[in-house]
Amino acid sequence: MPALRLPKEKNLPVHKPVIGVFATCDPRIDPDSRTRAANIVKMSADIVADEVKLPDGSAVPVVYSDVLIDGEPQADIVARQFKNQGVNILIGVPDTWAFPQLTVISLLSHFPEDTPINFTCGNSGPRPGVVFTHAVSGALSQYGKLIHINVGNWPDTGQNPVMSERTKTALIDWAYAAVTFQGLKGRRIVIFGHDSMGMETALPHVLATRNSFGIEITRLDMKLLSDMLSKKSYNEKELQKLRHWLDSHAGDRIELRDNDDDFRLNQSLAMYLIVRDLMKDLNAVGGGFMSQLEWGSDLRGRPLPVADIMESLFNTTFDHNGEKTVLPYATEADVQALLTMLFMTWLSGGNPPLFMDFRKVWEPWELENLAKILKIQLDGKTIWEQRGLVDGDNSGSASFNWASTPGSDIKEIMKNISFPLADPEYFPGLGNSVTFLSPGGIEGIAARLAYSSLSGMFSMVWDEAVTVELPEKLGKAVCETSTATWPHTFITPLHATMGEYKHFAPANHFHMTWNLPVARLQYWMDLANVLSVTPWKEIPGYREDKDRPIPLLFLLNGGEVQAKLLRKK
Repeated sequence: MPALRLPKEKNLPVHKPVIGVFATCDPRIDPDSRTRAANIVKMSADIVADEVKLPDGSAVPVVYSDVLIDGEPQADIVARQFKNQGVNILIGVPDTWAFPQLTVISLLSHFPEDTPINFTCGNSGPRPGVVFTHAVSGALSQYGKLIHINVGNWPDTGQNPVMSERTKTALIDWAYAAVTFQGLKGRRIVIFGHDSMGMETALPHVLATRNSFGIEITRLDMKLLSDMLSKKSYNEKELQKLRHWLDSHAGDRIELRDNDDDFRLNQSLAMYLIVRDLMKDLNAVGGGFMSQLEWGSDLRGRPLPVADIMESLFNTTFDHNGEKTVLPYATEADVQALLTMLFMTWLSGGNPPLFMDFRKVWEPWELENLAKILKIQLDGKTIWEQRGLVDGDNSGSASFNWASTPGSDIKEIMKNISFPLADPEYFPGLGNSVTFLSPGGIEGIAARLAYSSLSGMFSMVWDEAVTVELPEKLGKAVCETSTATWPHTFITPLHATMGEYKHFAPANHFHMTWNLPVARLQYWMDLANVLSVTPWKEIPGYREDKDRPIPLLFLLNGGEVQAKLLRKK
């Protein structure tokens, strides 16, 4: 038989993660129970297909097989069905007893070792799928395979039981984690420049990133961007459209003194168009730009305009062409910042990330003293008065979305943003910065990825957090304590004290994504074998309906940290 030549296709679609849903059974089970088991497979697959989305809003492919896996022959059939459809995520929904080695273990032998697997079951008595779930969890954990189980609820009787909301939520959270883990394998980020201002915490750990996450780092010299800017490698009409769009929304909130400032603003906008097209050509899912020192600050060369607007636009859900997908983008070529934002954006289904300096930590007594100086009466009832806050601000990467509350329309967001001239001491190449003050009440997770050469592993330092809003006069004074013309977001962690927060920060940058459930982040850290770092004395070990249940594999091997270290070996 001759070899098969594949067609010459230039623009194949990017491979998506594919979820396969199945159920096991016992050949001795009665026909009605078998029909019920097959119906549960379809019900579960439909739930996942309806709820789980990629960051661009597109659906994640979900397939299911109603071939109940009674033994090895059925395991082989379902495995072949799934592999023909590109399945790389497995969800089992057993409603009856079965035999682990004859069913699930035989199925898994067809898939790579790191294939995510979840078992979701009802806590039913008649044909105990829950008993089988525990049997499978024990069997797989014993030989070192990670499995997450979701012992939930659906009715014990009836041919078409409906999954409870709690069970559904846990399943969806796990599915988002698995999609993030598998969906970013083989994807690419693009970094302009070399080491981020000499910050070792921001290095592109190329081998570790490839080995841990399957993500490639394309490194481009900033000279390429400089050359393309000089050559006007962008569409002039689109640049005019972008400039008109910005003018129409910001107007006199764009600080321009003369024609030189106007020219530099247009250069900054052109940078967005150039880099956007480069990233599209490279199928990139995120990027970063070094900027300091060479691009805009080193007077030995020719400092160029800041990239703040460019970076902000990438992290925003819209631009001059309307709604768009967030492409997480890190200022100062901070790769670990980029990875943090990338993972949390995918886990949240595409929500915009916030890039911030871990600037000034305000303990409650400091805020109280400043309020007294300003003659502002406080009542001690707000969370920021009781716990303090961090003034998160940075000259670049501030998503426009964070200038208003989640769900706000473009007009509402843009009316809160100003574009002052860049600070000439930091950025003699000038251009325009982005500035706003985030509203209070936005809940999410504030986090930062870190790397250690001792373990060869990544860690995520994280806490739940909420944005807070100060009295106007007090908020202005807090902003002026740092750099007033940069974006500011006041953040209070829910468990870390200010003493803990300011001493345990892994870098000078941190990041926040709104509406990101805790369990999703935890499930993803398990799948990616990332250490979870929460050294806050107030955080409980396990909160039902908030945290994911700790996998049995971890419990059997000395706890989560110890088990992850063993898995690394």
